[in-house]
Amino acid sequence: MSPTLLPFHGAELAPHLDALGTLRITVFREYPYLYDGSLEYERDYLQCYLRCPRSLVVLAFDGDKVVGATTCMPMSEEGPEFQAAFRGAGYDLETICYFGESILLPEYRGHGLGKAFFAHREAHARAIGAQIATFCAVDRPADHPLRPAGYRPLDTFWQAQGYTKHPELQATFVWKEIGEDAESPKTLTFWLKQLTPDQPQS
Repeated sequence: MSPTLLPFHGAELAPHLDALGTLRITVFREYPYLYDGSLEYERDYLQCYLRCPRSLVVLAFDGDKVVGATTCMPMSEEGPEFQAAFRGAGYDLETICYFGESILLPEYRGHGLGKAFFAHREAHARAIGAQIATFCAVDRPADHPLRPAGYRPLDTFWQAQGYTKHPELQATFVWKEIGEDAESPKTLTFWLKQLTPDQPQS
């Protein structure tokens, strides 16, 4: 059965907060994020979507189980660590929609849900008047010791959706990864896409 996609805005997400947090912990534990997370941290982090009426969270349900999720919100309402690179480069934050996670359990990948997630977020970005869609991805060296054999980065998929990597726009975030005793800083690079009001959805 194909998962059902349901949208949530702001406080509508509250009943599903723990399910989303658990999904994030599960998926981001994989390479390249290697996130060693906790539900307590997730509950705090995800409050930003509850506080923002212009946020969008699309959850993928298989029956009652949340098996995937994608998120976005106006960059002007994101945290300073997300905004810093764009402020420094002279962007108008009010014109940007930040795309957060786009995550699926492994057994649901490869069936078009990733494209559907982008379509939902881009439609929302246009609806709130954004002209630019952006997300960031963690930078890992090709010889990282925990890189799985046969691992393929998502760059080609993102390029196919119309996004371009911008090495001049980077952010630093801290999290505890597998094997670490404490949180450490990681560098993430932003990808951007110019949105036009009449652009057809794929």
